[in-house]
Amino acid sequence: MPDTAWVIDDDDSIRWVLERSLTRDGWTVRAFSGPKGVLEQLDSEVPDVIITDIRMPGSSGLELMQEIHQRSPRIPVIVITAHTDLDSAVASYRSGAFEYLPKPFDVDEAVRLARRALEQREKEPRPVAAVAAVPELIGKAPAMQDLFRAIGRLSRSHVSVLLMGESGTGKELVARALHNHSPRAAKPFVAINIAAVPAELLESELFGHERGAFTGAHTQRKGRFEQANGGTLLLDEIGDMPADLQTRLLRVLADGRFYRVGGHDQVETDVRIIAATNQDLERRVREGGFREDLFHRLNVIRIDLPPLRQRREDIAPLAEHFLKRSAEELRVEVKQLDQAAAQQLAAQEWPGNVRQLENVCRWLTVMAPGQVIGVEDLPPDIAVTRKGATDNWEPVFREQVQRALAGGERELVGRLGARFDRILLEEALRFTGGHKQEAARRLGWGRNTLTRKLKELELDGKV
Repeated sequence: MPDTAWVIDDDDSIRWVLERSLTRDGWTVRAFSGPKGVLEQLDSEVPDVIITDIRMPGSSGLELMQEIHQRSPRIPVIVITAHTDLDSAVASYRSGAFEYLPKPFDVDEAVRLARRALEQREKEPRPVAAVAAVPELIGKAPAMQDLFRAIGRLSRSHVSVLLMGESGTGKELVARALHNHSPRAAKPFVAINIAAVPAELLESELFGHERGAFTGAHTQRKGRFEQANGGTLLLDEIGDMPADLQTRLLRVLADGRFYRVGGHDQVETDVRIIAATNQDLERRVREGGFREDLFHRLNVIRIDLPPLRQRREDIAPLAEHFLKRSAEELRVEVKQLDQAAAQQLAAQEWPGNVRQLENVCRWLTVMAPGQVIGVEDLPPDIAVTRKGATDNWEPVFREQVQRALAGGERELVGRLGARFDRILLEEALRFTGGHKQEAARRLGWGRNTLTRKLKELELDGKV
């Protein structure tokens, strides 16, 4: 018997292309324009895989997925959606989705996912839980979609997580999202910045102290490990932790027990650890500045946060969000970016990442004279690109061709074309954070073309 798949989407073109591709792959496909009729059909027929949108007229795809799993928990469901936010991703996984696929998607990837779902259909269904909103985590960029998937997959887990990323990329926001979307969400979330606490006070901050333990210790004090009991403890800038405290932290992570400073009774605690750093911890380990065993204890699940320059398509939506929030804080009317100003912001390198963009939006809310923000209203440190500067490459290229011809060179297309393709590939991959599928889409190439170009230019192992 052929494998059966149901496709549920209110978009005729999506249904058509999925039905055609799955049929070509050997599936028997039934298509639905919405949730209506799906459950009735499920009473008489059970498909091997379901592919569904989650936001359609009438009943939502999430509600439908919950109903499906109540009746037939072994059916894997692949979610497709144009709403590429964190809540959609986490809610999909929480509702039992096998995988979350944001639109626009590669149809071949959807077919491969269906095959993989079929192979792993013995996986237990996931229970439904409340989803807390973290609106600052905004992003349609592929790297952000990977981040949303990771948070969704970890939504039932208590394991330690290591967040790696440049300053200002939102590591604490991600840590809060991991906590809010975890079984510990009703318990405390406690954060401590290791680098911001003097070394001589850090032990007391983490583990607390007894009365009289040192000068000024007039009362007993609970440390962050006790405060976070049952919940989540974020150890921010973990790479700056002194060596002696690394040893003590390792012991606490191993058995969940510790002594307060000056104490004689062991204290037990149940804490999920999320560590964050902007340093290369593996290099710190090689250099002897960070314990290798502690690194491996923390590095159970590693999440790399993309810098803002690798997710430029998210800059305008983030700026809109920050302008709105700044206006609410200051109780003024929300200001808007015109197209040229939005493009100028998107062209910046943003060394301070999301935090820098937020500060710029706060500055604009206060300093921009009108309600519509133009390029001339941007802060002085935001570089203004000269008009037409991006079009000046053609004369330079023409001069290179003339010089090569005058020098007697042959087969110019091969040499210059390879350089041209290399630049296109390198910049597209840098822009998409190394996501080949998205880079191919941006360049207008098929996946096979991109793969072939990578091999020809010997870039395959460098991305």
